[in-house]
Amino acid sequence: MSIFKHELRRGTKSLLIWAASIGFMLVLCVLIYPDMKGEVDSMGDMFSSMGAFTAAFGMDRINFGSFMGFYAVECGNILGLGGAVFAALLGVSALAGEEREHTAEFLLSHPIKRSRVVLEKLLAVWAQVLLLNAAVLLLSVLSVLTIGEEPDWKPYLLLHLANVLAQLELACLCFGLSAFLSAGGPGLGVGISMGLYFVNIAANISEKAESLKYISPFAYAEGADILSESALSGAYLAAGAAFTALGVILAFIKYCRKDIRA
Repeated sequence: MSIFKHELRRGTKSLLIWAASIGFMLVLCVLIYPDMKGEVDSMGDMFSSMGAFTAAFGMDRINFGSFMGFYAVECGNILGLGGAVFAALLGVSALAGEEREHTAEFLLSHPIKRSRVVLEKLLAVWAQVLLLNAAVLLLSVLSVLTIGEEPDWKPYLLLHLANVLAQLELACLCFGLSAFLSAGGPGLGVGISMGLYFVNIAANISEKAESLKYISPFAYAEGADILSESALSGAYLAAGAAFTALGVILAFIKYCRKDIRA
């Protein structure tokens, strides 16, 4: 597992920066809730009557005045967007990085199968996504306990689980694409994550675009749905699992066959 360990060591600084940034913003959001508590009810009434904006973020289906409603909208978007961009950047640079940094010749000159290279790099991507979310969840729980709130723990944890699954899907999709690239393509990773985020918003606003939810991992990480159902959507999860598998399969097929520039 030397490649796996190397990838973790190489990504440590980036992981710490992203975990600290997302965790800080989420903790800050939780800590300001007590000061806003008196105004949140009136804000909820205002947001609930803003038409398309209300539908875009699911605020027509939750009570924004409650802590869980506030957490799902505000903190959910911080974790959703921040974690998605991190996962996409990890995935899109995983296999292309060797060519970009001109280390492919050194790596592939060793008696190691390309399939093992792909597997260990994929495991390293997954591990970093899980470590990021573990750190953020710990900071979130501590901040919630600090302000004395007692959330409904089931939807609270489901919201975090859904974001983990969404990030893993994005990471795997971008991981598959990275096998086709000769450079890291960070812009592509950011574009994919942001594009799928706005696809989900469009699907929330227009019933005609509702079917687009099946291609966006943000669909099953929708805070409003999780709070109202206390469960994740099986249909959206199945679609997400299919895209995750597709990304992994593409990575193995393409990388094991491609001509890699030293």
